[in-house]
Amino acid sequence: MLNKIKSLHLRRGEQAEDQAEKFLAGKGFAIVARNYRCKAGEIDLIMEDGDTLVMVEVRYRKNATYGSALESITPRKQARIIAAANHYLVARRIDRPVRFDVIGISGNNTLDWVPDAFQVGC
Repeated sequence: MLNKIKSLHLRRGEQAEDQAEKFLAGKGFAIVARNYRCKAGEIDLIMEDGDTLVMVEVRYRKNATYGSALESITPRKQARIIAAANHYLVARRIDRPVRFDVIGISGNNTLDWVPDAFQVGC
């Protein structure tokens, strides 16, 4: 039973990432990478918006009982995303503008996009 619940949770996360990727592609973004993982953390989507590399955190919440999807991006989570982004940039020797966006998706498929949601050092 636990494996079934976990797999449903992971599948819903993948669906949320698919939805976010399609949304941003519709805005003219191009996908660079998906689910980049390193010891420091994970980046759900890495996309290009013109010359800017956009690190996108996708959060899904079935309901807002424990806070909205956007409210779940804590300072600790931001730090892990920033650390993973730094790892990605250094490992690939990338020197270009970077932005951190957040997409929150609720159980009723409402999508909230926050461009430039946080900055390094914040």
